[in-house]
Amino acid sequence: MQKKTFIALAVPSLFLVVVAASLCLPRSSRAEAGRGALGSSTAEARGPSAVAAAPSAGTFQKMIVENGSVTMDLDLNGLNGSMSLVARPVALQFVIGANSFFPILVFNDQFRGPDLGSMALVPVEATVSVSRPRTLSGLPLQLAASLKQLVVEKLSSEQGYDLAVRDAKTLFTFFNVVGGNYDYDAEAQSLGISNGRLLISREFANALGRPSDAGAMVGKISVGAAMQPIEITNLDENGDVKSASLPALNQPGVGTVPGPDVIVGELIGLVQMDPGAVNGQVGLALGTDACNKGTENVEWIAEPDNRHPFIPQNFYRMNGGADNTQRFEQIGQSWGKHAFAAASSNTCGFGCNGVGGDHLGSGCSDAYGAGLNGNQFGIGSRAWVNPFTGNFPSGFGADDHTGHNHDVTSHRILVETSDLIPAQNPGATYFAEAQYVVEHEYTWCQTHPGECNMYNNVSYQQQSVSGGPSNFNFNAISATVREQPAIMAWTGATVQQVEPDPGNDGIFFVASKVTGPDNGVWHYEYAIYNQNLDRAVQSFEVESGANPPPGFSNIGFHAPPQHPGFANDGTVGNAGYSSTPWDVSQSLEVVNWSTETLAQNPNANALRFGTLYNFWFDANLPPDSRSATIKFFKTGSPVTVQVPVPFVSGTSPTPPPPSPTPTVTPTATPTITPPPSPTPTATIRPTPTPRPMPPPRVRPTPHPRP
Repeated sequence: MQKKTFIALAVPSLFLVVVAASLCLPRSSRAEAGRGALGSSTAEARGPSAVAAAPSAGTFQKMIVENGSVTMDLDLNGLNGSMSLVARPVALQFVIGANSFFPILVFNDQFRGPDLGSMALVPVEATVSVSRPRTLSGLPLQLAASLKQLVVEKLSSEQGYDLAVRDAKTLFTFFNVVGGNYDYDAEAQSLGISNGRLLISREFANALGRPSDAGAMVGKISVGAAMQPIEITNLDENGDVKSASLPALNQPGVGTVPGPDVIVGELIGLVQMDPGAVNGQVGLALGTDACNKGTENVEWIAEPDNRHPFIPQNFYRMNGGADNTQRFEQIGQSWGKHAFAAASSNTCGFGCNGVGGDHLGSGCSDAYGAGLNGNQFGIGSRAWVNPFTGNFPSGFGADDHTGHNHDVTSHRILVETSDLIPAQNPGATYFAEAQYVVEHEYTWCQTHPGECNMYNNVSYQQQSVSGGPSNFNFNAISATVREQPAIMAWTGATVQQVEPDPGNDGIFFVASKVTGPDNGVWHYEYAIYNQNLDRAVQSFEVESGANPPPGFSNIGFHAPPQHPGFANDGTVGNAGYSSTPWDVSQSLEVVNWSTETLAQNPNANALRFGTLYNFWFDANLPPDSRSATIKFFKTGSPVTVQVPVPFVSGTSPTPPPPSPTPTVTPTATPTITPPPSPTPTATIRPTPTPRPMPPPRVRPTPHPRP
């Protein structure tokens, strides 16, 4: 938190010192600052208005080189001390190292001058006359040996020269640069330096054994560079700062997946935030460290902007049966943390490109401890968020905490103490889970259909639980399992991923497990986990079809506790979501679980995103694979999935009634409703094939900022 505060506040403050110093220069000094020892700037050449006393109000930018090229045209005869009157030209071509920290200052799109810094030079080719291409044999040995580590460096004013060409490792100076012109194009954000004269430095002359040649001109240098802002400060008419920002740099993508791709790289601590229980419940929080696998920097822009991830957290328990693996159920869920100010660490080892602040850089990671994720004033209700698009209202409405008070459990992972007390849960296994809902992944997917990375944003970790009856301790007892929801930890279960409307909504998982027989009775367990399906689930129906039908018993349902209603929580009437258990209806061969429809109650206990519900029964028939039907809460036709149901091979299945035309329920969020059709079979998403890396972009992306 301290590091992020320094980035957001200290850096613009330091930049303001530079801004103020430049703006306070008299007219002649400002023109000289734009010119330096290289001669006239293009700003001055464009007329008096370009160098007139700068207004107080405006936008000040500090910019660095994104990419570019440098050419040094040398005379080998002059460089080697030849008395020949005929020049031997060589053109040394270089590419400027991406995101070289060679800063310039620009106010209201007018060039104000360079600042101290350097451009790394990567050699491309050297041509020594037409008859001897691509040879460096004519270069002095000292210069040839340093060719791959040269820099063009901006010098301080007391050194007498504006620029120098030197060895970046040894700091040996080969040439000083005088004369020439700066040319800044605001529309293209490009900088040109032309006709700079290369003078042999004193130390190079001494190394050549010709001290008297110090200051001799042996060629010219020219620079063409694309610039990008690293600091932007807006001033009002009094010269005071109205706003300051640190734009994300265009860094080379060091991730492994095209596009933005956020995963939960590490879960970093589950804690009970405050001691004590309220109404038999405690409030937990889970730390998260997100990593960007993608080659694109991910938007991480803090509120009131809505272009940042939303981070809900969950808690699960596996227990029951002879081996305590019979049921896998969710026992807690939180609201969600609103991300802000990304760090630029390298937790996942992808090779972070150094971008931070309002973007999470390619390959980079950003950690939020449990204290941040459980800070009640930095988290907001899930009801505001579309989990597929990642969209929620801009402004501060999505985590507005006015009009309500907090106790020790409010908005955190809400868990019943009875689900945690070790003596009441012998042999139980616990799992913590976190998810990142990322709007940038969705918007990127819309314009790059082959680069949709919205389905791997959940990771989990096994935890131990101790303490009680109202204060608990937690410890991780395994590594974080990345890019998988916790339901995948259910021992012995069959898990299917289902995508009912590809490209228009998210995914959910259906898991099932059958144990027995015990005295001729089998136990059937089902769990549905909604990862990022906005339409939500309204009912689940299992049909045996056996003839004679099975005998059902011990029919049950479980859902985690819902948070109570709070002012500004995004639910209708601020009432919170219902915790009413789903209704159960049973016929001879069918068991159906359902909640109210959207039309009946928009706050019904539907199976919404980041949530898992359980369904179970006992039956006197062994399992066989048959279709189960799932209906949705907001919109869309039902789907069927294959699950084990009570059935005996060889029995005559009961003929099913004609399939009715699906009724589409009203939608609470804009979603294109597919046309009514007979009950379709859900699309099972295959494991994606790795995609080839895209070609390099024209404007490569940056190294860590100094």
